Amino acid sequence: MEKSRRIRSAVILEAALLFLMGVILWENGKLPEKSVVETTADGYIKWVDFNVSYEALSRAYDYDVSSYGEKQHLDWIDLLAYAGAKNGGDFGAGATEDMRTAAEKILCGEDTMEHMTADMKMFSYYREAYGAVFGGMVGEYEIQEKEGGAYVKKYGLKAFSPIAKGFEYSDYDDFGVSRSYGYQRQHLGHDMMGQVGTPIIAVESGYVEAIGWNQYGGWRIGIRSFDGKRYYYYAHLRQNYPYREQLKEGDVVTAGDVIGYMGHTGYSTKENVNNIDTVHLHFGLQLIFDEAQKEGNNEIWVDCYNLTRFLYKNRSAVQKVGESREWKRTLQMTDPAVVKYQKTVKKQ
Repeated sequence: MEKSRRIRSAVILEAALLFLMGVILWENGKLPEKSVVETTADGYIKWVDFNVSYEALSRAYDYDVSSYGEKQHLDWIDLLAYAGAKNGGDFGAGATEDMRTAAEKILCGEDTMEHMTADMKMFSYYREAYGAVFGGMVGEYEIQEKEGGAYVKKYGLKAFSPIAKGFEYSDYDDFGVSRSYGYQRQHLGHDMMGQVGTPIIAVESGYVEAIGWNQYGGWRIGIRSFDGKRYYYYAHLRQNYPYREQLKEGDVVTAGDVIGYMGHTGYSTKENVNNIDTVHLHFGLQLIFDEAQKEGNNEIWVDCYNLTRFLYKNRSAVQKVGESREWKRTLQMTDPAVVKYQKTVKKQ
């Protein structure tokens, strides 16, 4: 009996000490930071555990857009990196509350992001990792407000949902589930189920790095962001007519452009075969910090489920091109990133 009491007392004392340590860490903003962002000996990031919630994305984005042009402009990637560093990559309710508190302090001039993150050893890593994911999605652009109308300068979300406006789809968070064709592996993308021929949209402006048949992805397109950090993968496109007319490797596309059409090709060494049971778009996002990560065992693919939920805010309106099988965007957009890239290429 005495031994049992001593054990209970020790357990209670240990629990009290752990609770006290947690309170101290919480009050000092020093919750343990999980090493979810790893680097190589060469210094570039080799792994990103991407868990940013839809709620956090929306909150950070709203802060950014609403403060644009103000004395204190809040950068949404900075806010997300701050919350990620403070919460070890966990984006529960506490993370969005941390962003709110930080945003209010910055907006009222009480504090700065630089000061708040000075002692956060993981902040720079999260900033680089999340910057790689979201780097080309928010900024200035010009777009028509009506078909054939004048261009209006705007600031905000210039990335688009991969599914055209007016075309419904269904999805769920399927990242990491098992796949067995060819070999046992994890599903490193996001499946969006819809109808054959649904127009597929370029999420971000970039250039076509890969186009053609792949035995796993069927007819697919790979688009690289201009900064080289993001590789967008669109797979299982339509049999016989997978791509926008005349689209080829090296072409520059603007976010919101139609690039192809949904289908269920793939799982075949023979081209143009429908071996996928369900009609869907496989949408993937690969992060590339060094070209050695482009192909092989060091690839970094992120869960796009919450990202596609967020991008639903901006869907590209499209229209049929005469009696053809083609669709095109309705409202044209000028992306400064495209203009800058084309000028750079012209100088080379």
